[in-house]
Amino acid sequence: MSEAFEVPSPHEKHVEHTTEHAHARGDGFASRIAVMTAIMATIGAMLSYQAGSTESEAAMDKNNAAIIKTEAANQWNYYQAKSSRQNLSEMASHIPGLDAAHYNAEAERYKKEKEAVRQKAEGLETQSREWDARSEEALHQHHRWAQAMTAIQIAISMAAITLLTRREWLKRLSYTAAAASVVLGSLAWLHI
Repeated sequence: MSEAFEVPSPHEKHVEHTTEHAHARGDGFASRIAVMTAIMATIGAMLSYQAGSTESEAAMDKNNAAIIKTEAANQWNYYQAKSSRQNLSEMASHIPGLDAAHYNAEAERYKKEKEAVRQKAEGLETQSREWDARSEEALHQHHRWAQAMTAIQIAISMAAITLLTRREWLKRLSYTAAAASVVLGSLAWLHI
């Protein structure tokens, strides 16, 4: 029961039938359309791979940004804890009967430690913004690949209709959609 089960659509059967008869008659029109459809399908496979790849890359970059943002938030929490301890030490230095010099030294120590934590948190936030920017760039590229994939799918559909109707204007429309797909794919490749 693990055999593949396929239900061909009516237009696929008709395209197959028309192609078989065209080969029997030596029909160059149908042969050219069949070859172009195969080329477009190959281009479509490559576009589909690239679209999926850049989508995954965008998701991974966004995930890295979120992880680093969480680390930055943890550092800011640590910064707040150091600030609270600094404030408590400063208050304790003003209470009569306590060692003011000790608490002033503690307050100064927390102040220095707090500065190092702040710098680390800000550095992590910068890294997070960089990962976000990379994610946005990859997502933009993904959209270009997806647009190119859509255009090539339209071109393939138009080629199938061309094979059925044998209309020259449909062939030109199919080739135009394929050319648009190549242009969009080139823009994606060039990160434009």
